[in-house]
Amino acid sequence: MIRRIRSQFLPPDAALFVALATAWGLSFVAIEAGLAYVPPLYFAGVRYALAGVLVLAYAALTTDRVRPHGRTEWLNVAVVGVFLVGGYHALLYIGQLSVPGPVAAVIVSLSPVLTAALAAALLDDSLDWLAGVGFLLGLVGVAVVADFNPANLLDSDLLGIAILFVAAGSFALGSVLSTPLRTTLADVSMQAWAMLLGAAALFAGSIARGEAVATVEWSTTALAALAYLTIISGVIGFLIYFALHERVGPTESNLVSYFQPIVAALGAWVLFGQTVSATTVFGFLGIFAGFLLVKHEVVGARLGVGAIRFEPRNPILAFSFRVIERGHGLTFERDVAAEELYGSTTSGYGYDAD
Repeated sequence: MIRRIRSQFLPPDAALFVALATAWGLSFVAIEAGLAYVPPLYFAGVRYALAGVLVLAYAALTTDRVRPHGRTEWLNVAVVGVFLVGGYHALLYIGQLSVPGPVAAVIVSLSPVLTAALAAALLDDSLDWLAGVGFLLGLVGVAVVADFNPANLLDSDLLGIAILFVAAGSFALGSVLSTPLRTTLADVSMQAWAMLLGAAALFAGSIARGEAVATVEWSTTALAALAYLTIISGVIGFLIYFALHERVGPTESNLVSYFQPIVAALGAWVLFGQTVSATTVFGFLGIFAGFLLVKHEVVGARLGVGAIRFEPRNPILAFSFRVIERGHGLTFERDVAAEELYGSTTSGYGYDAD
């Protein structure tokens, strides 16, 4: 009843979608702006320490159980905190030291495709070879964006893109590993603890990396970027996502991932005068086409068309997509997973099933 009453006061679905794509798309621009003043891991750590406290406070007000119980729930917090918060954002921020925000947004949009490939390797959840073609097409898209040339392997931009590719892989791996660990703990509670754990890992990485924290210049730009990333992208964006997920379902809400590069490009053009090359656009189209192939059955069902399935299945090219539809995943700049497997047992947005 509480969820139903609350949903009556939410904006229309399209408005939520645009708001979420804007909030998360501009986060790449905010990261780029803040990195001019603050070391990457320390910057990310401060962001998620603050966001974690705010989300935990929200969880305390809206759920019946804030603290995880038992080994499975704490293990889930650890997996999400280490891979989806700490690992992903450490690599994202380091990668953006040499790669513009719009290009970074394109590279990390590959994560849903990587999730499918990792699910095939780690979970007994495979599909036909067409998804394998989608995975390969996504990799080709990244190569196009990187303007890959073996003679330039040490080029700073290419290294930055490689780091961002690993960042997308870290997010995908965390999503797959956390899938069987889902319980009735509310998403908002679990994500709050994961943010705090991830922030601790980021601070540890900052110390290990020898970042000059004492000389950080918290300029107006840096503070504005931190405030945006913490409140708009890290807290409000998270709440909008779960509201949208509840209203339209996983497939439609996860398409936000593919509107973020557009928003990031527009934001970088307005604020920094940056333009996006034709190769970046073509690479993004390749990644998006790969995503559609990986999820061709779901896309076909949503459009009311018969699913495309080829027999017999090729075991080498059989890749999974069901984990994208049913694994819970978590989203900060974008989400790669949903919750169908746990539809009868999982907690909803701001609601504890216990």
